[in-house]
Amino acid sequence: MRRFALILFVAFELCYYLLIIQTGVVEYFSSDLAVIFVLPLGGVIGSLLSFYVKTSNENKIAVFLSLQLIVSFFYPNVSQVSLFVLGVSSGAIAPLMINELKKAQTIDIGAALGVSYAVGTLLFNYDVSQRGGLAVAFTLIVLISSRFLPKMAVEDANGDSHSLALMMVWIFLDSALFETLSRDAYIPIWRLGFSYEIVLFHLLGVAMALAVDLSKRRKETLILILFALSYAAYFFKEAALLSAIYPIAISYYNVAILRTLMKKDLKTIGIYMVFTAWLASGAGLFVALNALIGFVPIALLSLGTFDKRYFKKMETRNV
Repeated sequence: MRRFALILFVAFELCYYLLIIQTGVVEYFSSDLAVIFVLPLGGVIGSLLSFYVKTSNENKIAVFLSLQLIVSFFYPNVSQVSLFVLGVSSGAIAPLMINELKKAQTIDIGAALGVSYAVGTLLFNYDVSQRGGLAVAFTLIVLISSRFLPKMAVEDANGDSHSLALMMVWIFLDSALFETLSRDAYIPIWRLGFSYEIVLFHLLGVAMALAVDLSKRRKETLILILFALSYAAYFFKEAALLSAIYPIAISYYNVAILRTLMKKDLKTIGIYMVFTAWLASGAGLFVALNALIGFVPIALLSLGTFDKRYFKKMETRNV
């Protein structure tokens, strides 16, 4: 029962982030940064409050989810003050949610991500102005589930720790491509009838990340290759190929990030979320809004070249 509650808690909060915050609010306000800038500002503050507020994590989760629920009742007709509050609540819940994942077993992580990817993808085309009911329903599921979470953490010795800089690169690459695709009239894969294929390859990516034991180096290389192939498929307008590779890339790197963050204390998770969930993803949104996606592969190629030279240098030193 408690493990099932944890799966619902994580899955539907991730759905809320995708369908309400990342796409709902941004699309409804036509990506007007003058209006929505208070959302990431609140997110940064919320991430810091997640560990700065001195009370039990259970109380913090209840308070911030209550704020999320209140704002959800007014979605999409929300003021900048409401957007700021929504940013604070989501910014605080994210590190608290990841901290709760320390209580999850591997199969629980896979199930939570699988549900979130399936629901988020299948509801992606739902009119953003009509998502108020979804916002309230998702938050109620998360809020109720939060009252039945497991009490004891599970020691997880699996998974490598990746650097903050590399995780920021992954999130930037994902955000830039995702935000561009969601605005692209020629290859919007979620609106071209590929929803079921996308769900399938999301699930495959999660299964690969959790079941196949690769070395840290090979795992990081694989993620960069998956992103390189995703960008190539986008530039060559290969929608079917993009619908297969890109979901695997998203699922695979997200598992890697979650497993890294799960090894950290709440304060470190909160600080990492400032740089990854808000700054790196914000940079990706900036690229999409200013049609700079063409410059991203150049940066990716430069990163790959630097990474290869650095690795060879380290090997030489170790000889």
